[in-house]
Amino acid sequence: MNEAEKYLNEYLDYLEIEKGRSIKTQENYGRYLKIFLGWSKLKSVRDIDAELIRNFRLWLARREIKKNTQAYYIIALRNFLKYLIKRDLKVLSPDKIELPKTPSRQIDIPDERDLKSLLGAPDTGTLRGLRDKAILETLFSTGLRLSELCALNRYINLDRGELSVRGKGDKIRVVFFADVAKKAIKNYLDRREDAEEAMFVSFAAGNPALNKNNKPHQSNESNRSNRREKVIGRITSRAVQRMVDGYAKQIGVQDRITPHMLRHFFATDLLTNGADLRSVQELLGHANIATTQVYTHITNKGLKEVHKAFHGKRR
Repeated sequence: MNEAEKYLNEYLDYLEIEKGRSIKTQENYGRYLKIFLGWSKLKSVRDIDAELIRNFRLWLARREIKKNTQAYYIIALRNFLKYLIKRDLKVLSPDKIELPKTPSRQIDIPDERDLKSLLGAPDTGTLRGLRDKAILETLFSTGLRLSELCALNRYINLDRGELSVRGKGDKIRVVFFADVAKKAIKNYLDRREDAEEAMFVSFAAGNPALNKNNKPHQSNESNRSNRREKVIGRITSRAVQRMVDGYAKQIGVQDRITPHMLRHFFATDLLTNGADLRSVQELLGHANIATTQVYTHITNKGLKEVHKAFHGKRR
């Protein structure tokens, strides 16, 4: 192991221990920086200079990597250099590395009718269907990230209709459950007979609620009530993604719907109905309000009224 690899390993440990970054963040930073070290064949971090960074950026661009992904590589490099400076190493100043300009972020929002159909798609005659209904209503009601949803535990006070969650950067925020979501969660938890701590659980393979054609399984009420689901642990993000995709196909939605789109719909629903941007920022757990502002072009009703009132008056 050379000096550059040694400092990289120490930096990744620093992200975990001192900065409290998530495992996913550590993995991403580690991947970007290992690619940089492999490309540069760097032995010493002191050899990082502006010319090397410029050539690396040209290499990324010529591989036709997306602008956003190129930016992640440069962000990882800048933060690595900041760490090295903290270690009193004489390396290139991160301020001398400009971030690439990236295109404005595009937000995909499901059609409101599709959202309504999606929320009503699960067969609530089964425990699996009750769970799916509770998941969908929770995502739409709270704006939780998928990882935050999967980390929820079942013993919460539904009467209060609020819950503290730990989000990105280990930050705590409060989320709120609408009455529809509270009812869906209660109906689901009342049918649970296992001792698993997780609020949302995975079941053994096979989904009796859906057949091969992604249509509701036809069964009488007694069969549904007697059906038993084997709980095999806390639900995974991938399982929720597959579940949402399955119901989207069931209701005939052509475009892909993801769990994260329900978070987008949560934000746009609040803004469309008059919520202020700062409050929505808090509810989403965004560190920077600029992240929340991407929703405003979708929800600004005033612009439509201005266009209607003033456009084409001379024609």
